[in-house]
Amino acid sequence: MGRIDLLKELANAFGLSGYEQEVVTILKKHFGDHVQLGQDKLGSIIAKKVGTNESPKIMFAAHMDEVGFMVKEITKQGFIKFITIGGWWAGNLPGLRIRIKTRKGEYIPGVIGLKPIHDLSDEERKKLPKIEEMYIDIGATTKFDVKEKLGIKPGDPVIPEAAFTQLANSDLCLAKAWDDRVGCALLVDLLNNLTATEHPNTVYLAGTVQEEVGLRGAKTSALAVSPDIGFALDVSICRDTPGNDADAIEKLGAGVGILIYDRTMIPHTKLRDFVCELADLNNIPYHFTSIKGGYDTGMIHLTNIGVPSLAIGIPSRYIHSASSIISMEDYENVLSLLTLIVKNLDNEALKQISS
Repeated sequence: MGRIDLLKELANAFGLSGYEQEVVTILKKHFGDHVQLGQDKLGSIIAKKVGTNESPKIMFAAHMDEVGFMVKEITKQGFIKFITIGGWWAGNLPGLRIRIKTRKGEYIPGVIGLKPIHDLSDEERKKLPKIEEMYIDIGATTKFDVKEKLGIKPGDPVIPEAAFTQLANSDLCLAKAWDDRVGCALLVDLLNNLTATEHPNTVYLAGTVQEEVGLRGAKTSALAVSPDIGFALDVSICRDTPGNDADAIEKLGAGVGILIYDRTMIPHTKLRDFVCELADLNNIPYHFTSIKGGYDTGMIHLTNIGVPSLAIGIPSRYIHSASSIISMEDYENVLSLLTLIVKNLDNEALKQISS
């Protein structure tokens, strides 16, 4: 399977926080027989690839879940009230097409509704709508009983309906859930690179669950691995669109996003410098970035007595919306850097980083 096909398969998969099984199945398929497979009791998948040494143990984590919604209740008229899972801005929701997955495994299409602009008062037009005022319309009418016909119940997961698309600029790909299916794809491609070469360490590739609701799978999977070094593979922010700084360095085509701060972790400086030196020596473009949210490393770096950790991102426009954009050129640069990290991170390097 080619790179684009892999990304398409992962991006299109259904994987709300707590409902990541489709993504687990895809990763297991692509990991194949090249690794020792395990799973923690929350559902995170952990693939172990042994190199020429048992140590250092390097953990690469990419979360499998995506932001979405959950059915809260069904009104007498058959409209669905919902709660958000993960961070959403209310302005992105009205008119958004969605899919509900029932307990029977059926997918029900629908749309997020709100009172139309024609019926809004002057005061209402000046304000951002409240998510609590919105609802999901799946085609309910007086002649179509949603509960009876479809079996939708509170707790059923809901995700955006937004199929993978390669844009006219073929370097750019548009899809839902790049946060963080792009990281999941990196796990697969990194493993493919490692099967063709020796590496002086043991690598753990973790597809984690429930990152969007509190980095939960990162905590349990890191305890299972007990790594010496930890990396989160995720998206990073693009600030190259109208309304941002025209000279922003965080943009599509800027290469690897290396985190310098988020609300859950200040990255390990020696590990950061080790990674930057590898990029400099191999002419891999990168830039520094920060974010108000948090990555899986927020939990990984607190494991046991502490784990030197760093988050690495692929610049992405419009994250935490129904459709975001990444660059394949950036993807290739991140993959190249990750492969170099594994080839060069031996026990001596770990000693220097940890001292």
